[in-house]
Amino acid sequence: MSREIQASKSQASAALAESRGSARSLLNEARNDQRVRRRLIVNADDFGASREVNEAIIRAFNEGVLTSASLMVTGAAFEQAVMLAKQNPGLAVGIHLVTVVGKSALAHSEIPSLVDKQSNFSNNPTAAGLRYYFSPRARRELRKELAAQFEKFHSTGLPLSHIDGHLHLHVHPVIFNIALELGAKYGARRMRVPTEERRLALEFDRRDLLRKTVHPMLFGGLGVYMKRKLSARGFTFPERVYGNLQSGRMSEQYFLYVLDTLSADTSEIYFHPASYSNDKLLTADERQASIEFEALTSGLVKQRINELGVALTTYSEIEHELESERSEYRL
Repeated sequence: MSREIQASKSQASAALAESRGSARSLLNEARNDQRVRRRLIVNADDFGASREVNEAIIRAFNEGVLTSASLMVTGAAFEQAVMLAKQNPGLAVGIHLVTVVGKSALAHSEIPSLVDKQSNFSNNPTAAGLRYYFSPRARRELRKELAAQFEKFHSTGLPLSHIDGHLHLHVHPVIFNIALELGAKYGARRMRVPTEERRLALEFDRRDLLRKTVHPMLFGGLGVYMKRKLSARGFTFPERVYGNLQSGRMSEQYFLYVLDTLSADTSEIYFHPASYSNDKLLTADERQASIEFEALTSGLVKQRINELGVALTTYSEIEHELESERSEYRL
């Protein structure tokens, strides 16, 4: 990072010194300002995946603009994540359902068609998705596994903020419908619907043109299905979600672009941050995670949020606001 950029970021952070510029203080300001219309959830996925991810999430909440995190109950650093969440009760924590590329909550003997003997799910989302759809046995085992993940989250005592899925596999019709039932059972009628505007994504970055064409078609159709069923069951979801089409390239620049182009009343942007020691030789994925952490703690981002009057929020607060609006309408 250049000295000029560092200096610019320091100046931006100083401009917000009065409110400290953290998600905690900005959340409090939003609660007290009823004039604000555009509300933004800033979420970090993979909470509990590692100590480096956990550290980045807590720092981004206390020092940056993060308002929310999605917890992997089968993550290697799950216990530490739960402890940190309890020490930072203002951080909203949802469940990040793992059905591919990760560990299961149940042993292989209970769900042998889903995981190997080390309790690892498939690393191939396409193959897993087809099996979940066409195999009755896999569907039965999937229901048991997802119930176990919800129960493990419930056992932490943390309030369940929202539901989403690792690699967005919660949009899979089988997984989605099970999650819908379990969300209602465990009192979390709030779920991410990862639909995104292709035009805006391409205006920012025309790389990965094929993926940015195919994904909106796939997720768009599933998103319509999800929103119809979620609305019928009284679930809350943001109107827009940002991050899917820029996955692996999230940055401060993209965050600023999203802030400038926000049009919906309620939106979510999600990241995959991690924080590493300065002497660690980073892989490409670790460098990207560090870039995403920097975006979440960026002084320029804090300043732009303040200038635009964007209110940082959480799933639960959006649900509460919508319920209040409906009550006022009935009166």
